[in-house]
Amino acid sequence: MLRRMFVAPDPGRTRLRFAARAVLGIGLAVAVCALVGHSLTGGVTGGLAALLALFTVADPTVRRQAATTALLPVVGLPVLTLAALLHDHAVARDLAFLAVVGAGVYARRWGPRGHSLGVFAFMTYFIAQFVHATAGDLPEQYAAVLLGVLSAAAVRFGLWCYERRRPPVPVPAPAAGRGLARVTTRQAVQAVAGSGFALVAGQLISGQRWYWAVGATWWVFVNTASRGETLVRSFRRVLGTVLGIGLGLLVAVPVRGAEAPTAVLVAVCVFGIFYTAAVSYTWMMLWVTFMAGLLYGLLGVLEPGLLALRFAETGVGALGAALAVLFVLPVTTHAVTDAWIARALRCVHACTAEAAARLAGTEGADPAPRVAELEQLLGRVRLAVAPLVHPLNPRRERRRRARRVLALLDECAREIRGLVTVAADPEASHDARLAAACWRVEAAVEALTDGGSGHDGGLAPSPPAEGPALAHLHGVERALAELAAPLRVRSRTGLVDA
Repeated sequence: MLRRMFVAPDPGRTRLRFAARAVLGIGLAVAVCALVGHSLTGGVTGGLAALLALFTVADPTVRRQAATTALLPVVGLPVLTLAALLHDHAVARDLAFLAVVGAGVYARRWGPRGHSLGVFAFMTYFIAQFVHATAGDLPEQYAAVLLGVLSAAAVRFGLWCYERRRPPVPVPAPAAGRGLARVTTRQAVQAVAGSGFALVAGQLISGQRWYWAVGATWWVFVNTASRGETLVRSFRRVLGTVLGIGLGLLVAVPVRGAEAPTAVLVAVCVFGIFYTAAVSYTWMMLWVTFMAGLLYGLLGVLEPGLLALRFAETGVGALGAALAVLFVLPVTTHAVTDAWIARALRCVHACTAEAAARLAGTEGADPAPRVAELEQLLGRVRLAVAPLVHPLNPRRERRRRARRVLALLDECAREIRGLVTVAADPEASHDARLAAACWRVEAAVEALTDGGSGHDGGLAPSPPAEGPALAHLHGVERALAELAAPLRVRSRTGLVDA
């Protein structure tokens, strides 16, 4: 886990810039809230609103990102109002929370914007519980949310707008059909069921911090699309929380809310959350848990018992998610895995074609966005296959095949990154054999994504590589040829449970 975080590729230093910009945007939001005279809880709300605006908005273009960011308060403020007005009415408050959970997950059917607005709506309700907002607090809370979102927007679209040609963010495609045949509908029902369990069990553990359990259930469901993914994410949620609690006991408790060191440590946590989110859910949860402990230290309520309570509530929330995906309209992993592998393979061909066009001097050809898209798709493949490669999975042969598939896809990505580096060199020249090599890559991808029908597991021998571009293309060919065997077995027996 530690090795993966530090050696994970970061094309164009995207994750580094993502994390550094988050620190700047959230720091600005907290500073602005302090300058206008907000209380500590107002500053916390403003900072968290900025964090969500920077973290959840993932539309494919800057224009769409700006539009989604502008819509965040439109969904967030009514939810905040509802949470504050129902603060002293436990039954109505809890039912409203479950309704927000269901609507937030169901909104994924509308793509990245629906996903972002759903997450922001849920987290606004959660933040209201975190700061114990009541009707009298609403004016300051409104202002804090607006200032947080505006600060995030000022940094993202003004001071540091590095996203100019960002590829579309891959999101789980809704299943064909209507009603319960649609994945987002089934997941919404699962999330409500799991959150209902977490809410009741969480309140039995603590009448004040019960919302932690609901939050744990919610975040387990975010960015998952099947039963296996959700179960693995539940395990990683608990593991990250345990590690974060350990760090909190070592650091946050001794700091005891001292403002200067806490501010520095929170900035480190923000950077860690954004930098690790794409590569390790466990590490992200470590930083989230550590930051929560620091914030409770600022609020003057942090003690070892509180961290132990967080572990218990997180465990209950993860259990609720696991029970829901196992017994309430389960979504199996086989079709999900097939879809992501196919999309990754098609992107491999798109990358090679774009790089070859760049080498040929085609105006406007730029493989860099395709490479970034491939990295995102490979991340989704890893998430989909995670249940099979998990050490606790008893099916060793399937685990071995899945690891082989992941290794070969990673090899394709490495060769493509090398090819793109060559293509970016203005001195690199076009070789007529590149077109033939790209054609062979396309043929291999078509054979693999069509289910391998009639494919013998190998490609026609390619000529010896002469030049770095051809060498990288032939490396892609070899990896695709070797993929045929495990994918053919998968199509016959199932790489993961159907």
